[in-house]
Amino acid sequence: MSNRWKIVLLAVAIIAVSVFGFSLLDVSSGENIGTTTILNLPDVDTSGFTQAIEPYDWQFPQDFGAHPDFQTEWWYYTGNLSTAEGRRFGFQFTIFRRAITPDDISTDSEWRSNQIYLVHFTVSDIAGNQFFNAQRLSRGGAGLAGASSDPRYRVWVEDWEILAQNDAASLITIQAAADDFAIDLTLEQVKPPALQGDGGLSQKSSEEGNASYYYSLSRLLTTGTITINDEVFTVSGNTWKDHEFSTSALGDGAQGWDWFGLIFDDDTELMLGQIRMVDDSIEAAFGGLIVYPDGSTEHVSTNNFSITPTNIWTSPHTDANYPSGWDISVETSTGTLNFHVEPLLADQELADSDPSYWEGAVVITGDVTGYGYAELTGYTTSMQNRF
Repeated sequence: MSNRWKIVLLAVAIIAVSVFGFSLLDVSSGENIGTTTILNLPDVDTSGFTQAIEPYDWQFPQDFGAHPDFQTEWWYYTGNLSTAEGRRFGFQFTIFRRAITPDDISTDSEWRSNQIYLVHFTVSDIAGNQFFNAQRLSRGGAGLAGASSDPRYRVWVEDWEILAQNDAASLITIQAAADDFAIDLTLEQVKPPALQGDGGLSQKSSEEGNASYYYSLSRLLTTGTITINDEVFTVSGNTWKDHEFSTSALGDGAQGWDWFGLIFDDDTELMLGQIRMVDDSIEAAFGGLIVYPDGSTEHVSTNNFSITPTNIWTSPHTDANYPSGWDISVETSTGTLNFHVEPLLADQELADSDPSYWEGAVVITGDVTGYGYAELTGYTTSMQNRF
């Protein structure tokens, strides 16, 4: 997401501001903080944080790291992988950063920090009809969590980690293990960063500042292992990376969004995003991006694509009605693409997140074929005033 203004409305902000105040940031009391606290976040003063207003001067690999002048940031990886025999898996590994205040905290305590990190980690076992989901929360102090590009790109929460294997960060590893599932993956960058929107300034409404800085690595060649209940599968495939940072993104009246990161078999990738408004209209400011085999890109405006749901899935966990299957038409400079996107597994809902959302592996058929990920928010509750 991809846009991933993603769910950083995180249980985090809530815990830090609503429940514990700033005491969360100094853990000398030994409090054990969970990630499922209900979000009831009051209005937060964002003055003092930097906003996304003008196109950004990107410098890689430095900009793979953190941007603490902005309130919210995430590093988002979703992949479709398979064994040599064809058994398919999907995974999501997203680390969110949320700043509680815009000021660095000067203190003698290494535990005290104004930064909180949250991980959403999932694996979809398609043949096994299983969706695994775990979360982890920590403060950015005492080395427990953080994000850096010096000396190399690294983002981590305890021992769940994204780590560059070379100075250019063109080769990274992701390692994470929960109680009954784990990933140990190596990802290789084969295309340059694709800048979303206007030079990486991704507008989410017409109002100045309702935007994020946003790039994608749309095709990362991926190898490694996925472990399910102590059974280890050697896998390969492709992963999509999104990295966004912002202080305010959604405009007034936003209900939620539908986002698609699609990796086609013809070495082309496509991001499509639509922000659904509370009056059932679509916010015109957002859109999509095509990434061609040579790494060149083409912006797709909201007027040049349509997303038509073809089915509905009702969650047994939250009773939410999610679209489940889509006919998509995209007008490009070389013609019109018509294709169908279908979930590989119906139940890929992070039901115990706040707010709950659906994020899962999908398959693509039609004028183009391939695999990807879809993210659906605002179906259990409005995203309005969430961050």
